[in-house]
Amino acid sequence: MHAHYHHCILAAALTSLSYIPQVAKALPAGSTNDLSSKTLAVLAAGLALWIGYGILKGDFVIIVANAVGLLFVAMLIGFKIRDASQSPDGSPQSGRL
Repeated sequence: MHAHYHHCILAAALTSLSYIPQVAKALPAGSTNDLSSKTLAVLAAGLALWIGYGILKGDFVIIVANAVGLLFVAMLIGFKIRDASQSPDGSPQSGRL
């Protein structure tokens, strides 16, 4: 295993895990007002394309790192949808993302 491979794994881990604070902050209902739906959608698309690139290259690190990132971004999108469908008191409402 080359020395640079360890750097790649560390970089992938740090990048993938960097979403955890945002997910933790968005977990309570009604806490995603500051998140942009468009940004999350573009980020998810970019991560999906990186996964495709990793598959084409056969690079496990690229695949796993971006799959973890995509999972966290999908969670944020889910929280955003949850919050758009509820009013501040927790009752259902029609809302914009």
